[in-house]
Amino acid sequence: MVKQTLKLLPALILAGTTLCGAARAQSLVPVDLELAFVVDASGSIDDDEFHLQRQGYADALLNPKVLSAIGTGFLGSIAVAYIEFSADGCTELSVPWTRISDPASARAFGDQILAKQRYSCSGGNAIGEGVALAATTIDSNEFEGMRRVIDVSGDGPNTMGVPVEMVRDVAVANRMTINGLVIERPEMPDLDAYFRSSVTGGRRSFVIKAENRQSFAAAILKKMILEIADISTLKELKPWQ
Repeated sequence: MVKQTLKLLPALILAGTTLCGAARAQSLVPVDLELAFVVDASGSIDDDEFHLQRQGYADALLNPKVLSAIGTGFLGSIAVAYIEFSADGCTELSVPWTRISDPASARAFGDQILAKQRYSCSGGNAIGEGVALAATTIDSNEFEGMRRVIDVSGDGPNTMGVPVEMVRDVAVANRMTINGLVIERPEMPDLDAYFRSSVTGGRRSFVIKAENRQSFAAAILKKMILEIADISTLKELKPWQ
């Protein structure tokens, strides 16, 4: 969480694949998907919303439809990480990269999300730093995913730190897809359009909008199923609600 290091992340993303080399590639654990959850923990997210987000991700990973989507993959496993962002220089890898293949591993990861103490760092939204950290750890972790996805949720635009558009473009150039979950705020009715234009990108990228607290958990579940199953609509699945 060193501010100067985070500002260099876009350059590190560009160098990531060449720095790894063939020797590292041979030692990586293969998975169907590397999926980084990049979650808003800024001052605009109150404690109730903060815990609602964490509970939503923990519950979604244990949902039978999510576990079924993981199990029907070619390798039957995914790797996930939980990253929280807030102000400039405050991005944190809250739960490190972990292989998920069954209910036990999904539950253990969710328990780590819920147990982590909140890191207080108010002052704005550094979404670009969150995406940059996700991208660099995708390139440097011990897994090799057939697909690489960054899953961003938030209730506001990027307001400080590295420009999210620049990081987005570099990540997409490195075979990553960035999806978005917008948490609605009445004063920002066009936030979903902003996410589409500035945050998300790559193969089959999409934005989902949670219109209230009641729909937030369902939106997380919907997004996770789409990402893990690698489909563009839910027509191929049974109802997710």
